[in-house]
Amino acid sequence: MVNLETTNWILAVMAVGSVVQTMLIIGLAVVGWRFYNQATRTMNELEARHIAPLRQQVDTILVDVQKVAARVSTQTERVDNAISGTIDRVDETAERVRDSVRDKVSRATGFVRGVRAVLMSILTSDSPSSAKPPAEAAGRL
Repeated sequence: MVNLETTNWILAVMAVGSVVQTMLIIGLAVVGWRFYNQATRTMNELEARHIAPLRQQVDTILVDVQKVAARVSTQTERVDNAISGTIDRVDETAERVRDSVRDKVSRATGFVRGVRAVLMSILTSDSPSSAKPPAEAAGRL
């Protein structure tokens, strides 16, 4: 018969090696699970202690910024309306002044033309020999 003692020893060594490997894998899994739990707990504590208050502060600042932006927008619209109104009033005033000046100048021009026409008729009736107005007066008509 064949001697199985050597084969049994090899099988026993392989079995012990498998058990040791299994124990190492289980041990590493337990250590990994503990690290995972510790990391999760640390992250939750970090979030509770630091990130949550910072988030509240950022939210408060964001609300304030939104309020300021709304005020700025409102004030900008008011200023724009005020400037537009002022420009419209200036344009209207300029138009009134222009019309008023035009009316007065028109009256003065009419008066001056009337006086000149009277003078020309007086001057031309005094000298019947010249039916034409003088060269100076002719250039001004």
